[in-house]
Amino acid sequence: MAVQDIKSFAAGRWVGSDSAAREIRSAVTGEVIARAGNGGLDATEMLGHARNVGGPNLRAITFHDRAKMLKALATELGAHKDRLYEISFATGATQKDHLIDIDGGIGTMFVFASKGRREMPDAYVYLDGALEQLSRKGTFVGQHICTPMQGVAVHINAFNFPVWGMLEKLAPTLLAGVPAIVKPATASCYVAEMAVEIMLASGILPKGALQLVSGGLGDMLDHLTPQDIVSFTGSADTALKLRSAPHLLKNSIRFVAEQDSLNASILGPDAVHGTPEFDLFIKEVSREMTTKAGQKCTAIRRIIAPEAEVSAVIEALQGQLAKTVIGDPKDAATRMGALVSADQKADVLSKAAQIGAEAERVFGDPENFELHGADGAGAFLPPMLFHCADPDGARVVHEVEAFGPVSTIMPYSDVDHAVALANRGQGSLVASVITHDGDVARQVALGAGAFHGRLYFNNRDSVGESTGHGSPLPHMVHGGPGRAGGGEELGGVRGVMHYMQRTAIQGSPDIVTAIGGRWVPGAEEIHHDDHPFTRSFLDLSIGETFYSAPRVVTEEDVTHFAEFTGDTFYAHMDNEAAARNPFFPGKVAHGYLLLSFAAGLFVQPDEGPVLANTGLDNLRFMKPVEPGDSLKVRLTVKHKTRRNDEYGEVRWHVTLSNQDDDLVAEYELLTMNAYALR
Repeated sequence: MAVQDIKSFAAGRWVGSDSAAREIRSAVTGEVIARAGNGGLDATEMLGHARNVGGPNLRAITFHDRAKMLKALATELGAHKDRLYEISFATGATQKDHLIDIDGGIGTMFVFASKGRREMPDAYVYLDGALEQLSRKGTFVGQHICTPMQGVAVHINAFNFPVWGMLEKLAPTLLAGVPAIVKPATASCYVAEMAVEIMLASGILPKGALQLVSGGLGDMLDHLTPQDIVSFTGSADTALKLRSAPHLLKNSIRFVAEQDSLNASILGPDAVHGTPEFDLFIKEVSREMTTKAGQKCTAIRRIIAPEAEVSAVIEALQGQLAKTVIGDPKDAATRMGALVSADQKADVLSKAAQIGAEAERVFGDPENFELHGADGAGAFLPPMLFHCADPDGARVVHEVEAFGPVSTIMPYSDVDHAVALANRGQGSLVASVITHDGDVARQVALGAGAFHGRLYFNNRDSVGESTGHGSPLPHMVHGGPGRAGGGEELGGVRGVMHYMQRTAIQGSPDIVTAIGGRWVPGAEEIHHDDHPFTRSFLDLSIGETFYSAPRVVTEEDVTHFAEFTGDTFYAHMDNEAAARNPFFPGKVAHGYLLLSFAAGLFVQPDEGPVLANTGLDNLRFMKPVEPGDSLKVRLTVKHKTRRNDEYGEVRWHVTLSNQDDDLVAEYELLTMNAYALR
């Protein structure tokens, strides 16, 4: 079998390995399958290429264009995923493991593409939060904005998920408009190289947006600037070494870390043997111990169960783990493959020996286990379960992580004790609680929330659709405090913000409107002779405003609306009762009657570019309207978002005022408008 030369992609060209390369062995056979590393890569050239070519190219397109780019990349990777499956078997991963890594990574990219289109503007500036009123008359206002960092993101990834680990960082980075230099772990870099080659060969990415380092980074981190970002996944020791580098500290270079995590799973006191929750707990724990041979940053390392249930949990886990077929990951019968390398196997055995000094091994003998379709040359281990009878007096089980199929069960006396044990890990990516008792869930959330990046609750009601303890989702934050690294990834648009700078903008309404591309009350209004509803999405301008004629609200209107809708709340029907209410002067019009009248005042009824009213946001009623008051409407184009080549969403700022020009209601109307007149 030919040894593969794993290449880097630097400054727009592929570069092979050299004498500095390391040998990479198959996790299954132990044979040398590849070489990776090049000591001659020019870090300053790569960084300059990213900053001067990749960054400007990405920032020249809008968030929506970048989101379309992500969707196209995900589609392209999906078309080639069988190639990625095949090459990934050498990492020791099974086909089910591939679904987590490869399909999970592609799915994450799709989610960020969708969120970019739905939750971010078709623009270059992201508005963060609401407008701030900084003056009495509204001539001086504030707005927080986010713009892309004008540097490069250096992604240092772990060996266990060469595709997902890369794409979950790459998707929010590219969506933010920042180029990336990806450095996968050498042990599985051949999988990452193939994924990068697929993306680059597609021609979808702008030049300079993505580079790859197969091997060491050399002195790259010493050349970073305050506009650059380092995003790291790996061990706490390596994270400490990197983040404490004087150059990074001196220049306040952003460092996002996701590192070691002694994640816990708590069996609720209600989830006794025989309940659906007990059975669910056993399945969750056994799955997390064996998926990816336990090489998951979210795997369950500590199993926390009520004292009375510990024996039942051990017995049930022994039975479940005994069903684990260990061997050739290509074989469909195999449930757990190999660890990624012989070095990783040795490290796990060393850590398991330390745990064994405080806990009894109750399942899994690394010297005597059955292999299916493979021999002992690979980095295989059985799942190993330990029992720590005295978790309060123990230290190692709360401090040492064996990054493999190893977990320790320990007893708790009550919920507070369970929380205290979970928190002994000093920060984790995830803790799970299997319970059907809402009070238990609340107690754990309040007691353990500060120590864990994610709390996963599951029971008989949610089991059918839950994604599992160990599955970070792109919608939700992935990260954790303390030992887990203190960083966050994913979390939808929150993840994009790590690669952007938040800036406070202060100025007049016109200035803030010009910067943000969203009309601010008090900014200039644009008036046309024709009704705005006769103008296409393309023709409408931000700030275009329509004023309606007034309409008097009569007592007959209020009574008819009440009888017609069935809304006969006393404030609309009984003058004396309404007057006793501190909010009303007497009988008043329905708020929704005012909205209906407002629509009648501003709608242009003819067939035209307005295709549909899709809703309203931020409705507030400020002042009651009495029979005899008049109502008038101001309608202003606040924002526009193109959805496709046929139509776009128009967000209108709507105000309702009375005869004294007092504001009585305010909201944002959403319509879909034809992109151009037919």
